[in-house]
Amino acid sequence: MSQDENQLKIAAAESAVTRVTDGLIVGLGSGSTAAFAVAAIGRRVREGLRIVGIPTSERTAAQARELGIPLSSLAEQPQVDITIDGADEVEEGNLNLIKGHGGALLREKIVASASKKLVIIVHGSKLVNHLGAHDPVPAEVIPFGWQVTARHLADLGAKPSLRRNPDGEPYHSDGGNFILDCTFESIASADTLARELDHVVGLVEHGLFIGLTSEVHVAESSGVRILNRP
Repeated sequence: MSQDENQLKIAAAESAVTRVTDGLIVGLGSGSTAAFAVAAIGRRVREGLRIVGIPTSERTAAQARELGIPLSSLAEQPQVDITIDGADEVEEGNLNLIKGHGGALLREKIVASASKKLVIIVHGSKLVNHLGAHDPVPAEVIPFGWQVTARHLADLGAKPSLRRNPDGEPYHSDGGNFILDCTFESIASADTLARELDHVVGLVEHGLFIGLTSEVHVAESSGVRILNRP
């Protein structure tokens, strides 16, 4: 990862974190970009900000604890005021997303769906005209019979690939599931594909985030611009 890319991620994170104020329940996203937002929130907590965080992954929870951010759970705080997270792709115009390349898509979507406001932080290269332009759609699947689930996904036009660790063993999500990275030649309608994926047996959750985003903070060389949901 280049230093310039890191600086853009930091700029987007710092911009989004200005939305966090005293007394809020804050969803803490996962991944390399969201980590910068968690770090910025941790700094503000040390300066006196009073919030409660809901982490979307075990890695984020560990980072938040190290920074002294008070944490809770959706069992105790079922309504989240604002969640700040990254994305792999953002579709301009409607702000639909592909998420999950960091492996936390299930928990990320649960927290996003419980949030009054989902704020996404990206650098400009993540903006696309149509989802799937560069990145596959992650699908979190039950390990039992995952090959059958993969065949169902292939019937929808996907080319599913089992995500593996560097040692060659299957990657496991925090929930103990596998992830199939699904490449599509083209996605004419992300909304339609999301509905089709919702009915695939053995698929726990997919990385298409439809209609959940409130605003996107996009960091570019010229500065940070904010895209609002139409």
